Amino acid sequence: MSEKRRRGRRGRSSRDAMIAKRRAAPATNPAPPGPAGGQYRPLTDKQIEQIYATSLRMLAELGMGEAPAQLVERACERGAEINDLGRLCYPRAMVEDIIAGACKSFVFHGRDPKHSFEVGGERVYFGTGGAAVQTLDLDTHVYRPSTLADLADFTRLVDTLPNVAWFTRCCVATDVPDVFELDLNTAYCLMQYTQKPVGTSFTLGAHVDPIVDLFDAVAGGTGKFAEAPFCKAHISPIISPLRYGEDAFEVALACIRRGVPINAIVAAMSGATAPATLDGMLAASFAETLAALVMVNVFAPGYPMIFSNWPFVIDLRTGAFCGGGGEISVLNAAAAQLANHIGVPSGVASSMADAKAVDAQMGMEKALSALACGLAGANMVYESSGMMASLLGASFEAFVLDNEMLAYVYRILRGVEVGEDTLAFDAMRNVVTGAGHFIGEPQTMAAMERDYCYPHLGDRLEPTAWAEAGARDAWQRANAEVREVLAGHRPQYIDPAVDAKLRGHFNILI
Repeated sequence: MSEKRRRGRRGRSSRDAMIAKRRAAPATNPAPPGPAGGQYRPLTDKQIEQIYATSLRMLAELGMGEAPAQLVERACERGAEINDLGRLCYPRAMVEDIIAGACKSFVFHGRDPKHSFEVGGERVYFGTGGAAVQTLDLDTHVYRPSTLADLADFTRLVDTLPNVAWFTRCCVATDVPDVFELDLNTAYCLMQYTQKPVGTSFTLGAHVDPIVDLFDAVAGGTGKFAEAPFCKAHISPIISPLRYGEDAFEVALACIRRGVPINAIVAAMSGATAPATLDGMLAASFAETLAALVMVNVFAPGYPMIFSNWPFVIDLRTGAFCGGGGEISVLNAAAAQLANHIGVPSGVASSMADAKAVDAQMGMEKALSALACGLAGANMVYESSGMMASLLGASFEAFVLDNEMLAYVYRILRGVEVGEDTLAFDAMRNVVTGAGHFIGEPQTMAAMERDYCYPHLGDRLEPTAWAEAGARDAWQRANAEVREVLAGHRPQYIDPAVDAKLRGHFNILI
């Protein structure tokens, strides 16, 4: 072998080693989940008060339609009234009394305590949501119906993603037609393939007890789940505009009986089920989410509920839902402000890209909305990972790329710490009187570990090295990453003896 070829091989080997070292995780995470938000305030204090007052007026004068009889009875005991149109009206004093006694924070438990975190206050966490009926196929790169196997794979994948704080089932297993078996097997996947906090939905109130029995079995016995709840229920109790939904109400009562935290989601559509004006939209959707808060608290004062006001946008030219864009980003950021104004755990939605492919449109839409919602101080930012095609699709590659994006968002929220040591006067003295650069300074090495995020999938190679490495784009790199993770990460978090009993009692399909 020629000396030139040996030098070339040594050069490539050295470069590969350097790249591997750069890709290694830092000893200290420079961008951990849970930084404080609130830096972005799309609404002024005066505007918040105007929207708040209008929302209370809507509840007092317009009221809620189709209220279940059980709710009417309990609410009227607390001061609600029935107007001439038969609508359930909540006086301002009643609503403000409910707000005063509502849950202000709670611990959302992971089955592994290292994943637990407190919901409330100023801390921001990004996680998943969605009910995609299609999955972007890893092989064909086109969408196909989502399956139970997809849900299992998504769960295994998210179990490895450090910047995704919890996993709510992101897709609907269209190959499970029976609604109870769908709810049950969805819950089973969440238990078997991750120990992060999780979220799911219940089609009917009757499905809650058997599924919480499953949670109890996994947790170690009757009543164990309620001691440290690791799953929340996604409920949409409001049908916009200003009506209650009977099935979701029954699910909420069943969840309260079994200690399942509630994520009460209101997802009104601007110009369709809510006013098209942004302030009118916020007033209406905030009123409806307050109605959900009243519904829960008249039965269980102080019950853990996430105040999830998700104002959605439609393209007024076509009527299509718009998951990405400036309007939906500012609306959900403002929704976080409103929830934080009354001091309840807040939830909003971001990153619901309209893009179908893993491309520049996807990155633009996801980063814009995730950053806006994080900076606004939402406690829980849903849909922030994996969702595509205006919530109709979910993508494995998007999950791993979003995980990296969220590291950058957390880093931005963390901001800049200022102190005597880090202001670097002494380091400046050492450099200007010595070597003339900072590369060898101890402070530089410490900052490298503490303050900087380094991409795992993002490309920072110079063009020649990128070309030699195959000139792959983000989609290709993410596809390879997903395949590697799914090939190697195969957890079985349910004890085998418990799993055998569950399979003997329930129709587990995976």
